[in-house]
Amino acid sequence: MLNSHSFFSLRYGTMKPKELLQLAEEKGYACVALTDINNTSASMDFVRLAPKFGVRPVLGIDFRNGAEQLYVAIAKNNEGFKELNDHLSTHLHQKKSFELRAPKFKNAFVIYPFEKAHRTAGSAPLVPVESLLEHEFIGVPPRYLSRLKFASLRHHTSKLVAMPTCTFRNHRDFNAHRLLRAIDNNTLLSKLPKSEEGHREDKMPDAAELKSLYAEFPVLIENAASVLALCAIHFTFGTDQPHQNQQTYTGSHEEDYALIRKLCAEGLAYRYPDAGPHILSRMEKELAIIREKEFLSYFLINWDITSYARSKGYFYVGRGSGANSVVAYLLRITDVDPIELDLYFERFINLYRQNPPDFDIDFSWTDRDDVTRYIFERFENVSLLAAYNTFQYRAVVRELGKVFGLPKHEIDKLSSGQFQMRELDHLATLVLKYSSLIQGFPNHISIHAAGILIAERPIHNFTATFMPPKGYPTTMFDMVVAEDVGLYKFDILSQRGLGKIKDTLGIVRYNQPEEPVIDIHDMKRFFADERIKELLRTANAIGCFYVESPAMRMLMRKLQVDDYLGLVAASSVIRPGVAQSGMMREYILRYRFPERRNDAHPIMLDIMPETYGVMVYQEDVIKVAHYFAGLTLGEADVLRRGMSGKFRSRAEFDRARDKFFENCKAKGHDDALSKEIWRQTESFAGYAFAKGHSASYAVESYQSLYLKAYYPREYMVATINNSGGFYRPEIYVHEARMHGATVEEPSVNESGAETVIRGSTIYLGFGLVKELEHRSMEAVLLERTQNGAFSSLENFVDRVQISLDQLTLLIRCGGFRFTGQGKKALLWEAYLLLGHQKKTSPIPELFRTPTRTYTLPPLFTAAHEEAFDQIELLGFPLCSPFVLLREEPADALLSKELPQHIGQRVTVCGYLVTVKTTKTSNGKMMFFGTFIDREGNWLDTVHFPPSAAKYPFRGRGIYEITGTLMEEFDCINLEVAEMNKLPILPDPRYADAKTTTKMREQTTLGSKRGSRWEEATHES
Repeated sequence: MLNSHSFFSLRYGTMKPKELLQLAEEKGYACVALTDINNTSASMDFVRLAPKFGVRPVLGIDFRNGAEQLYVAIAKNNEGFKELNDHLSTHLHQKKSFELRAPKFKNAFVIYPFEKAHRTAGSAPLVPVESLLEHEFIGVPPRYLSRLKFASLRHHTSKLVAMPTCTFRNHRDFNAHRLLRAIDNNTLLSKLPKSEEGHREDKMPDAAELKSLYAEFPVLIENAASVLALCAIHFTFGTDQPHQNQQTYTGSHEEDYALIRKLCAEGLAYRYPDAGPHILSRMEKELAIIREKEFLSYFLINWDITSYARSKGYFYVGRGSGANSVVAYLLRITDVDPIELDLYFERFINLYRQNPPDFDIDFSWTDRDDVTRYIFERFENVSLLAAYNTFQYRAVVRELGKVFGLPKHEIDKLSSGQFQMRELDHLATLVLKYSSLIQGFPNHISIHAAGILIAERPIHNFTATFMPPKGYPTTMFDMVVAEDVGLYKFDILSQRGLGKIKDTLGIVRYNQPEEPVIDIHDMKRFFADERIKELLRTANAIGCFYVESPAMRMLMRKLQVDDYLGLVAASSVIRPGVAQSGMMREYILRYRFPERRNDAHPIMLDIMPETYGVMVYQEDVIKVAHYFAGLTLGEADVLRRGMSGKFRSRAEFDRARDKFFENCKAKGHDDALSKEIWRQTESFAGYAFAKGHSASYAVESYQSLYLKAYYPREYMVATINNSGGFYRPEIYVHEARMHGATVEEPSVNESGAETVIRGSTIYLGFGLVKELEHRSMEAVLLERTQNGAFSSLENFVDRVQISLDQLTLLIRCGGFRFTGQGKKALLWEAYLLLGHQKKTSPIPELFRTPTRTYTLPPLFTAAHEEAFDQIELLGFPLCSPFVLLREEPADALLSKELPQHIGQRVTVCGYLVTVKTTKTSNGKMMFFGTFIDREGNWLDTVHFPPSAAKYPFRGRGIYEITGTLMEEFDCINLEVAEMNKLPILPDPRYADAKTTTKMREQTTLGSKRGSRWEEATHES
């Protein structure tokens, strides 16, 4: 078979690479060429899997412009495959169409479709057979054999090859293909042009049947077999090969080793001024293994990247299993001290491990793009790593609903799943049937969140590349395939937590210039700081990296964590796997009550004394597999990787799992115990952090906690400017107010695009104002910087070019309150100044003519009218939301009063912050709610399925909640029995005269009710 497609012929093919090989085995083919359309995503997997099916793999590409086939190119060898990848990549990068004729490949065959070489009488063929080069042929599919009998091409059989196309297995596949083509063309199935479809005969015939089809022209099959016989592709996979990353950093292994020793010596003076023998021996042990495993360049490249970051003043965090390494610590790739934490070296690297350790390096979201640019300019053979976006079931249902022409309400019903099968008509049934088939197909190729490859040889030896909007070449295969061929990614990530830390330091410098310079890397001082310990114990960590979510804050309160090691453990205990295995609760019990530690199995307690016999870290998988089940370190690492989900279906994982149970039985472990240990291991391993990874997170948490403890207002400003964190901006504004800040609306004389702080007053940034354009902000800030503050609205209009709509937004968000005029008066003034103009026309002051003034009647503004403006423009009010209630329950308890009512049925009143949704074991929905009471303090609720179904959440607002107060490990939760959203006052901006009069009367009452929030927050 010279032309076969997998479903990586995107929105065209219908088979997985494995299914294509299974089909070839069933049909009796000894050799098959995979020729996906303008794509090589499946190539490596095809070659890796082919021997298992007794098929010799050949690789090629079906080059097309849209659906029009131009030629199929088959690689003679690996060099030919690179030629094809070069050719495809050039056109994809430049986004240009392919030419009618193929280039003169040196190591590839080219096969043109029969239609290009055959024309009816009176028209010349596009590809005359006489013009074919030695390596070029004409492919004749079975459906054109009858034409060949009467065509002049029959006299050139040496240039003809049999080329049936394999795209489908059966009629159902063909139907799915047509649906995919309709989706790709965004058209109804009934309007899909035949030119956009493949042929329904494009199926793989039996090998014997193929000979029968070409019985009149057997030479065509012989020619095709001769082409395939001259093709051979070879790649090694898994443990059968060295890694394919850049082999040396300096140009030789010896110089690499000399350099890394020199850097380690420099690092010793910085990290361990009084390094003892245990540190030196650990360093030597690591260096020996790193050298033996040929990972020297991998370490040095990571050192190079982080050195560049430090030279630019960029903050970064090195984490992953590489943080278990003393060498990484000495090279300043990571700031986690593995000696202090007793990090498990064998998790990081051992002689049985084939792949390099993981280095996940986080940069600020503002800095990562520059680091990426540096990597591409600094090294050769660099590419981004791809990820596959697959068709998800509900999305496919919607797409197919449109393809079949169903009305929107029917599509909505089908995608929601809320229907009875007996109610569906024929078309709706087809939608569901083919949605199930197409679900999981690759839809398009995107970019891996962090992965970058730096290879020894050009990437096109392995795959073609495409050019996404980021502007860097990107592979067509994902990280699993990359690792199969020995290409291990460098993870360059971005996160906003580092941006918050960096920005806070700058904000403190301008807002509190008298403060000494902050050494944000002075971790030993932070670990001993009493203010930080108090924040941890009380879980007062809003805004702080990784420890601010309701779940993490609750866990910290339950554990009463107040030290670094405790936080390191908590960072991994919170991961889903530990909770799923049932060991999170057990860990809390053993942490809080030492007598519970006696319940641990002696072997498990001996393996993991620090975590009381509970598996908490990824290293624990290796420890349990190695010490409990007797697997080698290499087998244990295969088990750990398999449990991550990437290799769960691989044969090597199955062998390691079987070995686990065989060894347990041989060691005399009870079967029930072995199964329980396996259950715990399997359920949590895929989600657990390596200890070094958790430690890296904890370091960043401590840095943010320090800034929160000593500079809370500045830290909240930085948090708002970095798009918050777990919560929406409103909550960080509230938190700043709880720490004594006065928070004001944006101001044209004070704010930037970002939020700023002057003393203890925070001016929200223009970037928070909905629909305010970036160019409007730039115009305001540029003029203010060049010529000073604005003195009035008229002065602003004279100096800044801005549309009336944008000026209106600035007035409504409070930008001109410095004038002392109300917003309504300012809006009138703006209209009078601009007249019928849609945009201001700034003119030099010299030519300014006096503006006619008008006397406006008194304009009433209700006390809470501005709150509704703020909700509309900022997304939240700057007053207490409780001011807006029509009526507040009189008997609602405050958060601080709850400890006196444990076990009792009570009522609270809370402003909704966030909701976590989960499912019970029987699939029913339940919720965990987080609220703020009228004094600004936190309330936590649990909504079990019965109350969750009866009293659902109805969006943001204030709720009256009744239930029973429960306490566990010093954490108080309200188990909800009833919940109702409380009504708020009508929006006065749209009220009639009668309602307006009533609002005048309520203004004083609302002010009194809101004062309790303001007083409480400032007291805090």
